[in-house]
Amino acid sequence: WSSDVCSSDLGVNYKMALVTDRSRYILPQSYFGVSHGHIAELKLESGTVSAQIEPWSRTDTFAKISEFLPEQNKVRLSNGREYTYKALVMSTGFNHTSEHIEGLKELEHTPQSNVFVHAIDNKERLDRNYYHGWNHTNGDMICYSPKFPYKGEGSDFYALYYEHFLRQDILQGRAAKNARIQFWTPNKEIFKFGYANEVALEECRKRGIEVFFGWEMIKVGTNAHGQKIATFRNVDTNQVIEKDFFSAVINPPSKPHQELLDSGIATAEGLVDVNPYTLQHKRFENVFAFGDCIGVETTRTQTAAIHQSPVIQHNLKQFMEGRDLNAIYDGYTFLPFLLGHSYATNFQHLYNYEPHSLNHLIPQYGLFARWYFGRMMKSQMAMGEKFTSFKKTHGPPHYKWNPRYVPLEHNDYLQSRNIPLSEVRMFEPKVRVAHEEHH
Repeated sequence: WSSDVCSSDLGVNYKMALVTDRSRYILPQSYFGVSHGHIAELKLESGTVSAQIEPWSRTDTFAKISEFLPEQNKVRLSNGREYTYKALVMSTGFNHTSEHIEGLKELEHTPQSNVFVHAIDNKERLDRNYYHGWNHTNGDMICYSPKFPYKGEGSDFYALYYEHFLRQDILQGRAAKNARIQFWTPNKEIFKFGYANEVALEECRKRGIEVFFGWEMIKVGTNAHGQKIATFRNVDTNQVIEKDFFSAVINPPSKPHQELLDSGIATAEGLVDVNPYTLQHKRFENVFAFGDCIGVETTRTQTAAIHQSPVIQHNLKQFMEGRDLNAIYDGYTFLPFLLGHSYATNFQHLYNYEPHSLNHLIPQYGLFARWYFGRMMKSQMAMGEKFTSFKKTHGPPHYKWNPRYVPLEHNDYLQSRNIPLSEVRMFEPKVRVAHEEHH
């Protein structure tokens, strides 16, 4: 949202300092469409960060927070600067690079290796990844997703899409009949959302895609004969195996930032310990967080982060004014489900993996799935583009005006799920405390 967090009641402009390690961002929603030519490459990047910040606010680009000091309300930056804050909003994501699997960085840069890494970090990677899933002529293609939680949850299952390519290649004689698609993961499911997981597994069964749960990829490389080898460890038995392959499309593990682990703000997993409904920290009342880094039970997608943004914006202003945090995030997220080169559907759920009313609205085959593929690509791209545009707005979901929120006692989501307010209201608002003390 726009950096001038204004209070109409108090007539105050709260200055904001934005710290980021880059000046513009790769849009997650555009990644897949751009990498395979469905969307123009110019749609890949966001507007510049400076275009979204009011001139009286501070911007520290190409820097990151190297030390969090929540007890002192301070942060120290990698460029040597230090900030003292009244409130801190975090969206740090994960440390997500190919270096987290031994040998992967070297192998993905080897010409003609047919090994691709899904990491949404720069345009150069998109150039290298144009042929991911293509030109698989024989043997096994490994599709790998890392241990939960990770960047790309709900958006990195492309095995069905690749199978569609391979099926056509085999029919046309471009690939041998022994060519197969395999899906490997240390997790025990493709999606944590049970409904989506069942649908995906059934599709894999129908199409002959082999699924291997409970196997962590720890190394890739080539043997003395130039054959590509992946080393896996079984998460239950610690058994280590070597697996030869011809192609690989790998989402590397997401690791927590060390400065978060050292801060006391994060859990042992490195996730920011926020209240799932208000996105306020459970111990530090002036710390808020959204995006991949938060420790809540929902599928981590860019759509989820976008839907968390108005909750953060409203509750931050409420906190600064000493009022009740009454904006509630219900866990909503959207999972694109790619079924082939030109057909798709989606999954949508709330907290506790409760299906959303529009979940799996589009059937998996036929005219509707074909129509939806193009529509989903465009709508997802437009959502990300609008969220990070050059225009200063009030932010999602309305952009031109801020949403209004009812008092917590009347919130439909909390009432319908019988969620007690004690699970929502972590700290008593200062206005209420002052009112009670006055009486």
